Amino acid sequence: MSARRGPVTPVGIDELLERVRAGYTRVDAQEAYAASAAGALLVDIRYQALRERDGLIPGALVVERNELEWRLDPTGSHRAAEATGHDLRVVVICNEGYASSLAAASLHALGLHRATDLTGGFQAWKSAGLPVVTGTEPPTAAPHP
Repeated sequence: MSARRGPVTPVGIDELLERVRAGYTRVDAQEAYAASAAGALLVDIRYQALRERDGLIPGALVVERNELEWRLDPTGSHRAAEATGHDLRVVVICNEGYASSLAAASLHALGLHRATDLTGGFQAWKSAGLPVVTGTEPPTAAPHP
């Protein structure tokens, strides 16, 4: 049985995004590219239809959003091989930079204090002329049993 908490004050999604984004520094496409070159893990949480339509970022780990915390928790039994520790620099990428903000905040709650997200998401990456591949799906983290 869980402990009861007092009533939660409702908050709109815009305010929630503002609150979670205040907890870390977001990166733009060029900064994400440079972070990747310096060893950061790019994590693409877009759903399959968007990846098929728009392409993939070479070297990014594809993890469906509903699997993210299980795959990136470095102490979890279902972690991806890339989830090497709480100091790992992670850049979460969604389509336009909204869901990735909530995902980055969730990773912070797991202790991944260097997690961030890409402002503008994959669309900003692509608009910046950064590498994108089409037609192939990279390896994903193994599915959660």
